[in-house]
Amino acid sequence: MFEKFEKLIPYDAAHLILTAYFQYYHLYKRITKRAQIRFEQRDWHGIQADARDRLTLYRNQVGTTTEHLLAFLEDKKEDRTIWKEIKATYLEEVMNFNTRNIAETFYNSVFRHSHKGLSVDEELMFVHATGTYREFRSTIPIYHNFYLIEPFEQVIRQLFSFYTLDAKWENLDRDIRYVTKALQNWFLDKEVLRTTRLEMLKSVFYRNKGAYIVGRLITGDRVHPFIMPLLHDERGVYVDALLLNYNEVSSIFSYNRSYFLVDVDIVSEMVDFLYSILPTKNLGELYNSIGFEKHGKTVLYRDFLRHLDRTIDHFEIAPGIKGMVMSVFTLPSYNMVFKVIRDRFAAPKKVTEKIVKEKYELVFFHDRVGRMADSHMFQNLTFPRNRFSEALLEELQSECGSKVNITEEVVEIEHLYIEKKMIPLNLYLESASPEDAEEAINEYGKAIKQLAAVNIFPGDMLLKNFGVTRLKRVVFYDYDEIGFLTEYNFRRIPEPRYYEDELSAEPWYSVGENDVFPEEFPRFLIGRRDIREIFYRLHGDLYDVPFWRQIQERLRKGEIFDVFPYRQRLRFKKQFSNNQK
Repeated sequence: MFEKFEKLIPYDAAHLILTAYFQYYHLYKRITKRAQIRFEQRDWHGIQADARDRLTLYRNQVGTTTEHLLAFLEDKKEDRTIWKEIKATYLEEVMNFNTRNIAETFYNSVFRHSHKGLSVDEELMFVHATGTYREFRSTIPIYHNFYLIEPFEQVIRQLFSFYTLDAKWENLDRDIRYVTKALQNWFLDKEVLRTTRLEMLKSVFYRNKGAYIVGRLITGDRVHPFIMPLLHDERGVYVDALLLNYNEVSSIFSYNRSYFLVDVDIVSEMVDFLYSILPTKNLGELYNSIGFEKHGKTVLYRDFLRHLDRTIDHFEIAPGIKGMVMSVFTLPSYNMVFKVIRDRFAAPKKVTEKIVKEKYELVFFHDRVGRMADSHMFQNLTFPRNRFSEALLEELQSECGSKVNITEEVVEIEHLYIEKKMIPLNLYLESASPEDAEEAINEYGKAIKQLAAVNIFPGDMLLKNFGVTRLKRVVFYDYDEIGFLTEYNFRRIPEPRYYEDELSAEPWYSVGENDVFPEEFPRFLIGRRDIREIFYRLHGDLYDVPFWRQIQERLRKGEIFDVFPYRQRLRFKKQFSNNQK
């Protein structure tokens, strides 16, 4: 620890935080850089472990830094004058950092951790961006530039020469032909201008069993995604698809997926690049997608404050069937929902508030596989009271009173979660066309199966606990009853012993806490007969024990399932199935 000189306390405190930030960022980069080695060695368990370790890294570093800082400040830890000087000194040191925004968020985390119960202190925290969200541009471009001239095959071959892996390709010549053919098909009704070019990020994006070469295709004044997923099996590395459609790419970077492991130097520049091909994503979501979820949360909060300043509508109770565990409210003009844990849970719920928080923590660290919504947890978040409807204020007071403090000016909520707004599946089906209803119910079945593939059993699988996204993808968002699939016992209902058994209101067989009887699903999952019949036709195997037990057996053997974040029809193996050589 530093030798103390009174006038140097702010500088030394700022330096302590900054040194801890350097260590965090070094460890973050080290984990991220391992991703390529994991992919080359097909170490799928290792890459998932790294993804989890990176999530814990930030909070561990903030916790340790806070302990050291408070010990250093001693009786001055509540001195506002000292903290003003610490903030000013810290800003002076990070102003020209290539990760200034991330460093400011790290400071905020340490400050909040040092001041338990604090909401926001604009004077002592970096609440608003210091300047713009951008740090500065790199002196060397973060992407490779290729002018797209015919024949395309030569350009694509040159492109791949910039991405070297310490692993054999299954058949690179074939993959170059496939990419060329897919690109030619895309250009069938479009003109190839002399200025048409590809700009491909130098950093490769890694997640689970996939690697993604990410770029953009610029033709005239239009910018299109250009993304090539790579897979690696026992035969070698191969290109699985070429994604040129915004909606397909949007799904890959979705808020309901785990974050990428990708090596980044100037984070805001990477976010700018991604925003050019994903213009409907908010910047916070893009920061999340590349692993800076704490700064993504900061950006989300800043965006929320700006939205409040620009609008006049009122927060209100969310539409749909009220949950037994959460009180949910929305701002009609804002695309997020706010969830507060109730003080009391109605029967038959048996969970506690502690368990609910643990379930949300589980989802944060788990592979969300595109089927579980990303949640941001906020503590002591304040809202202007005059923006709340009276019905909502009454509900919050009666249902969540221990977590809500209402004054004449503000509503302060001690603990809540913010998630992307979706249409509850049960409400969506009420007005959906027959075609849309079938697509949604097929998505519902796929969601359950893909959750099972990553060892998640939703527990409460009612339609109201799933939402439909803008891209009509079905996502699960009610976590209080989820658990690991391998911990459940899937059983068939025993045959009745006597005729009276069938008439009894109580089961004639023993039922353990984790026993599940899939044959009972048709009775309560879906009320409407037409929808229930569609579900049975598409996903009837979910009603039988063998499906669940087979998944459990494969999971217990350590298998990691292939779950693709893009449609099967886009895979080259589907498109060019008659030309596999």
